[in-house]
Amino acid sequence: MTNTLSFQVSPKVAANDFLLKKSIAESLSVPLAEVHEYRIVKRSIDARSRNIKMNLTVLVAYGDDSQLPEEQLHYEKRDVSLRPEVHIVGAGPAGLFAALRLIELNFKPIILEQGKDVSERKKDIARLNQNEGCNPLSNYCFGEGGAGTFSDGKLYTRSKKKGDNRRVFELFVIHGAHQSILVDAHPHVGSDKLPDIIANMRRTIIECGGEIHFNKQVVDFEFSGNKIKKLICPDEIIPVQTVILAMGHSARPLYYALHNAGVELEAKASAMGVRVEHPQEMINHIQYHGNVMKELPAASYSLVHQVDGRGVYSFCMCPGGIIVPSMTAECQTVVNGMSNSRRNSPFANSGMIVELQVSDYVDFAKYGELAGLKFQENFESLAYQNGGQNQVAPAQRISDFVRNKISSSLSATSYLPGLITSPMHFWMPTAISKRLQEGLKFFDRQMHGFASSEGKIVGVESRSSSPVRIPRNPETLAHIRIENLFPCGEGAGYAGGIVSSAIDGMNCAEMIAKLTAFSA
Repeated sequence: MTNTLSFQVSPKVAANDFLLKKSIAESLSVPLAEVHEYRIVKRSIDARSRNIKMNLTVLVAYGDDSQLPEEQLHYEKRDVSLRPEVHIVGAGPAGLFAALRLIELNFKPIILEQGKDVSERKKDIARLNQNEGCNPLSNYCFGEGGAGTFSDGKLYTRSKKKGDNRRVFELFVIHGAHQSILVDAHPHVGSDKLPDIIANMRRTIIECGGEIHFNKQVVDFEFSGNKIKKLICPDEIIPVQTVILAMGHSARPLYYALHNAGVELEAKASAMGVRVEHPQEMINHIQYHGNVMKELPAASYSLVHQVDGRGVYSFCMCPGGIIVPSMTAECQTVVNGMSNSRRNSPFANSGMIVELQVSDYVDFAKYGELAGLKFQENFESLAYQNGGQNQVAPAQRISDFVRNKISSSLSATSYLPGLITSPMHFWMPTAISKRLQEGLKFFDRQMHGFASSEGKIVGVESRSSSPVRIPRNPETLAHIRIENLFPCGEGAGYAGGIVSSAIDGMNCAEMIAKLTAFSA
């Protein structure tokens, strides 16, 4: 027979097959020999006290020589080479998952990506890390797989209402991700694994008759009435029937192109701040109450506090990770975080950002719906002016930042282009710096030592979300006026990470199929 059990065990037991099977037998009150096999279906850590436990849900086969049903993960490939075309601008999570779903729905996806494939993209990222300049079309933000490919691959989302999270995880596994992402409470792929997975998705799309065109930058649009008719590239004008605009939150030229073409946009709330970095050993000691065991993974944290009506919170926490340069043009300084699948860097980093409302963009109000974009550009320019040469980033010890003191030195860092000490409390916008200071002081009371001299802030984390929304009809997911244009994902203002972007892409694909069937 089979049964599903939920129980707690020590990390040592959870990591040992024999001990875990013995614990399962005891829970079922059966001899160990009668437990034939088990499968973990959910796993999380309870580190609220020094007595750390693993929460497990397992499916067990025991008794009369029963076996567990085989897990079936399936993607139905079909030839869509002659089916109706849907053009997709951008090969990030929203664009790729839209394409995969369109194939299932019997449409031909044609992806136009301004950057390079993952193999070629790695070379430009290596030059960034070596402080050799930024390729504006191929970097940590742009290229096959989008910003998520080389930015950690965390698959955790707080959004449970937008669509099928499980299906996103399954498609990752089908294309090469480890099956643990189907189990873990906070699934993580790793930046070392994602490039191959993304390349496998590309192969699926092409094998089914879809198309992906790299180095194909969309620079403008041609409209006729309430429809988009053509996508304009530097070397080609492409007639279109339906377009999914999955451009990513850093594709500023497209925001300007849409604005100049008279397409309705909206300024929206966003969040900006810094990266904080600590020794991972320190975070482990704090989070595991000094009870650090080899069976435990690199510890993470999630922090949030309200300061003067704005949220201050951690974002994209990377245990055992590194800080990376995420600018998309010269004269910008932007940082992000990532970690490989083993999360074995000696550093922990996280975005530490402040919620910004449209009213906070007051100094750039003359730019209307692009005010937030101008605020963001100015923030990154300030970081560049107060940093070092090329990608060298400004930084400050947290203990000095919260006391308005200049750091005379900086601790070791994972950020390869290098850091330079900078009075970030002085030059950052007050709406960000003052709230950050209060937030960090509060977090130090929650995690003693968090705001000590061992931690540092690195500037700036400005691309956590888009400060612009492309408004769409909630019933059709099409733009509020342009009926065959489907704004999608982070760049359109409807997602915040890999999973929510992927879900939004699939939702747009499904809506296109529904509307097509309705009009047929």
